[in-house]
Amino acid sequence: MFKVAEIILVCVRWYCKYGITYRDPAEMMQERGVDVDASTIFRWVQCYVPELEKRVRWYQEYRSRTTHRPGYGHRPARSDVTEFSGVWAYNPRTG
Repeated sequence: MFKVAEIILVCVRWYCKYGITYRDPAEMMQERGVDVDASTIFRWVQCYVPELEKRVRWYQEYRSRTTHRPGYGHRPARSDVTEFSGVWAYNPRTG
């Protein structure tokens, strides 16, 4: 059967991902044999969405940082441009 944490996460995810009303996840869970009220899903969304956004934001920032490093296809062809602390900078002394 379902664990409570799985039910909460699935309902909150459906609501956030598909932009549906609170009643829609309640109906979908009822089709799966779990009786959940729409007001309960509203409370779950209000409680857990800030934490989910925090975790997703960290993951998205991490992915954007790692894809712009040398070796991922973003290395400049010129020797007078170098990376320092994650920022590409022009070095006039090498030109």
